[in-house]
Amino acid sequence: MDARLEGEFIAVVNAGSSSIKLSMYSLHEDRRRGPLRLELRAQVDGIGTAKPHFEASHADGSTAGSRDWPVGDTLTHEGALDHLVEFVAHEFPRIEMLGIGHRVVHGGTAFAKPVRVTPPVLAQLEALTPLAPLHQPHNLAPIRRAFSARPGLPQVACFDTAFHRGQSDVADAFALPYALFEAGVRRYGFHGLSYEYIASRLPALSPRLADGRTVILHLGNGASACALHRGRSVASSMGFTALDGLPMGTRSGAVDPGVLIYLMDEQHMDARALEALLYKQSGLLGLSGVSSDMRQLLASDAPRARFAIDVFVHRVAREIGALAAEMGGLDGLVFTAGIGEHAAEVRRRVLSRCLWLGVSVQDAANREGPAERRISTVDSRCEAWVIPTDEELMMARHTFRLLAGEE
Repeated sequence: MDARLEGEFIAVVNAGSSSIKLSMYSLHEDRRRGPLRLELRAQVDGIGTAKPHFEASHADGSTAGSRDWPVGDTLTHEGALDHLVEFVAHEFPRIEMLGIGHRVVHGGTAFAKPVRVTPPVLAQLEALTPLAPLHQPHNLAPIRRAFSARPGLPQVACFDTAFHRGQSDVADAFALPYALFEAGVRRYGFHGLSYEYIASRLPALSPRLADGRTVILHLGNGASACALHRGRSVASSMGFTALDGLPMGTRSGAVDPGVLIYLMDEQHMDARALEALLYKQSGLLGLSGVSSDMRQLLASDAPRARFAIDVFVHRVAREIGALAAEMGGLDGLVFTAGIGEHAAEVRRRVLSRCLWLGVSVQDAANREGPAERRISTVDSRCEAWVIPTDEELMMARHTFRLLAGEE
């Protein structure tokens, strides 16, 4: 990294249960080129495991730094954040920080757009922790840390739920007593920052989809699907928590609630045991007994690995049908996130089950090509695309606009 780099910067922090990502964006003087330019991506993975790893790269993909901690050193979230802050301070000693954008998984019903964090706002976000117990505490910890270290530095919370807040009450409601709906027990939807980014790319890539009916498939360790009508979220597969809907790396996705009652009665499982089962022991890992990583499953000859992939493809295809019905038809599909962007075989198998929707895959384009590309044939009635997501850039944009008074 060029230590002579100066000027105004925005940082973006995405803190998860086992990783922390930090991206640095500089501000262009020439706004016609776009106000934000990525300068650095850095992250620590494997927090709380035996193999924590740090990696940082420049905007061109070249390595800026890396580190492995000694085996047996259990790195905490606080220690990982310390390392990231120290690394950035060393790489950018002469910059002016304008603000920090943070990914916050849950905004509840109160937050339908990004918001500048104040102590009262932070208290509201902490009160939402029961709705996202495995995510919200990690999202909020760097905010509290920055309040202590740099109390005057503006911080902006960007919500995974906000993009879905325009959905109708009918789409949001569970068939439970209405008093629970009024108390906040409803479908919220997640991965909103990813979907919002894809929606921002559609006008340039496919004006037809930008103005039409599109299902976006965010397929990664966390997986969900979103129905987009004219660029707005009208339905999504995730619900009250980020556990519902599609099978994921270690999360179950949708489960008959009666199964949980059965497990409580017959297996004597309490809430914490159910939480561990549904969040950490299920999904691709639980089905396969091999791995939560789709790459390893695709390379495996184990029958249960194939079974896990079959279940995943089945559920994705079924969700596409449900969301197409929600919109009364479908003009296109978009694959994004780790599996969606890189697993050509999964895309092929999902699309082979969508022939009834009028989509026909172009095999060569599906296997390889530019990062952003159409993978359906020219005469396909329903388009299919691969579009890499960029949640960090979406957060940087929101932070910049809010601090500039544009949001």
